[in-house]
Amino acid sequence: MDSILVKGNGALNGQILIAGAKNTVLKLMCAALLTDEPLTLTNVPRLADIGTLSDVLESLGCEIAQLSNGRVLALNATELTSHKADYDLVRKLRASFNVLGPMLARAGEAIVSMPGGCAIGARAVDMHLDALERLGATIELKDGYVHATAPNGLKGAEIPLRFASVGATENAMTAACLAKGTTVIKNAAREPDTKALADCLIAMGAQIEGAGTDTITIQGVEKLHGATQAVIPDRIEMGTFMIAPMIAGGSVELLGGRMDLIPSFAQKMEEAGAILEETKHGLKVTNPGNGIKPVNVTTEPFPGFPTDLQAQFMAMMCFADGVSFLNETIFENRFMHAPELLRMGANVEVQGGTATVTGVEKMNGAQVMATDLRASVSLILAGLRAEGETQVNRVYHLDRGYERIEQKLSAVGATIERVQGS
Repeated sequence: MDSILVKGNGALNGQILIAGAKNTVLKLMCAALLTDEPLTLTNVPRLADIGTLSDVLESLGCEIAQLSNGRVLALNATELTSHKADYDLVRKLRASFNVLGPMLARAGEAIVSMPGGCAIGARAVDMHLDALERLGATIELKDGYVHATAPNGLKGAEIPLRFASVGATENAMTAACLAKGTTVIKNAAREPDTKALADCLIAMGAQIEGAGTDTITIQGVEKLHGATQAVIPDRIEMGTFMIAPMIAGGSVELLGGRMDLIPSFAQKMEEAGAILEETKHGLKVTNPGNGIKPVNVTTEPFPGFPTDLQAQFMAMMCFADGVSFLNETIFENRFMHAPELLRMGANVEVQGGTATVTGVEKMNGAQVMATDLRASVSLILAGLRAEGETQVNRVYHLDRGYERIEQKLSAVGATIERVQGS
């Protein structure tokens, strides 16, 4: 199994190209099931999760071709040959569950494996199912699968979500595109990824208003057509690389970076002392050399502080001049990186959903274990400043969400390499 070796080696300087957003492209791929015409996606990141979801879609009859060295995906679901997404495929990637809404809307039937929990906590799908039932679907849970049917088609409805769930919003929105009448999703997720999905659906002929706000209105249409859509920049990758020069020192320009994608995170970075400048080509992040200020954060749905950047922010706070408090409100098990940071000399105490981080003058390289995607990259970030060598094991998590991170960091001066496992 591969591992990443990183050594503290001083300041980072240069440019890093931000890849297309993982969480966006996965949902756009699922949208291909809504039409019998081709959907072409550009600015596609080359990640393990893309291949995993491709396997799911191909099992349903969707043809997928990779073009331009994997940067373009051409998806064609002219004929759905199966209505069942098997457990062996869905269990590998939770986002696979978002084939449910599109397949049900188009075919009137969908059998999709329950995705189960994940390393960062259980994520129930009851809101997904409630939304589809409100649209007129009949839902039956049997042998670990969701059996959804709508033989007479779906009908528009009001869908109040008790929580601004991204997945539930997107499953409901895609299903409602082909429903008869008007659907209104209240307390909808406002994430840029959800807005990007709506933009893609609109390009395919859907009638959607309010995406990016807490109320989304969809007027159902009879048929959607093909389209070509660019994937937005990955705001989580961008936030990760914003933290890197703050920990290691230096100045890095993030090509394609956009402040509007992470407003609350950008504000917290400036509170920590980062200098952020919008440039012609993206966003420049500079460590002025005055030390890192302690900052308190609470994770919240967009436009709040992203839970997917909490682990990376904690790595930065480990080097802050004082005490900071990180409150995790989205996932109950998202502090599993803390024990690994302790192995490197961090001072972190976790009680329930709050982590108290007392900054230390130095940390030391160590053998550490990646427990999930964002935890793995937080350990790499800490290793950029730790004395000696840090070896991050089980980095298959990393490859799900970061494209060639060792190459991107080494290009700006980091001492980092991938070691192939046996």
